[in-house]
Amino acid sequence: MKKTVNGVDLHIETSGDPAGAPVLLVGNTVHTWPDELCARLTALRRHVVRYDLRGTGLSRSPESAADPEAHDPEAPDYTLRDLVEDAAGVLDAVGLPAAHVAGFGVGGWIAQLLALDHPDRVSTLTLVATRPTAPGPADPDLPEHAPELMKHFMNPPEVDWTDRESVVGYMLENARHMSGPEFDEAEARRNIERIHDRTLPAPDPGKAHRADQMATAFAALDSGPRWRERLGGVTAPTLVIHGEDDPFFPLGNARALAAEIPSAELLVLPRTGNELPRRTWDAVVAAILRHTS
Repeated sequence: MKKTVNGVDLHIETSGDPAGAPVLLVGNTVHTWPDELCARLTALRRHVVRYDLRGTGLSRSPESAADPEAHDPEAPDYTLRDLVEDAAGVLDAVGLPAAHVAGFGVGGWIAQLLALDHPDRVSTLTLVATRPTAPGPADPDLPEHAPELMKHFMNPPEVDWTDRESVVGYMLENARHMSGPEFDEAEARRNIERIHDRTLPAPDPGKAHRADQMATAFAALDSGPRWRERLGGVTAPTLVIHGEDDPFFPLGNARALAAEIPSAELLVLPRTGNELPRRTWDAVVAAILRHTS
């Protein structure tokens, strides 16, 4: 369904028994949290809410919709704080005063700030594959992105954003570099194709609009003031889930989150990168179910 949230038309999906425990899953797009994983949650009486962040998937920021020529996909026309207010607005749009909130990647930043700025909206907090600081250089005590990964990102191939296979191939190589040692190419390709095929067409096919739509532009996000020093004020019970071999946000980031958020629990996924592959779902779903009970 489409709901107007903070002046933006956001695509929102709900599944499961509305009387079940509400779980807001925040990622780049709906498919950051795969359908099959969500089905496991809904089968156990969780009411799952997912949505596409503004500018991704089937959601579009108002500026890009109004003036495609003025829209630069590498310079988002929104801030991280806008995305946080969108998350609160999604809860309003589906009639939820509060929910168990789980965030993956940039969704983890949104979830942290939602718990800090709107503590009454967050029943529990789950942080997956994220870190306690915004885009940019890591704090001195936190591990940096893996050098080989950054070499890959700093030397991208030419991509024809109007050609499906060119886009999917590029995103697949990104996923390979972000993964742990047990990369499942077929699974990753299926998920990337799902994301691509449900992404709004580019307003101008000549622009790299899909780069933004498929959530590759968050490194340029204006994140506003630091929040790491506020993590001791998180009141929601917190679960941190992180891949042992995450090259983008190495494990030390998760250890910092678990140490600095009061009474947080840490679940480490062996041989896993910045990803939630199918082989981790038994452990991830079991942990989320315990945490949200």
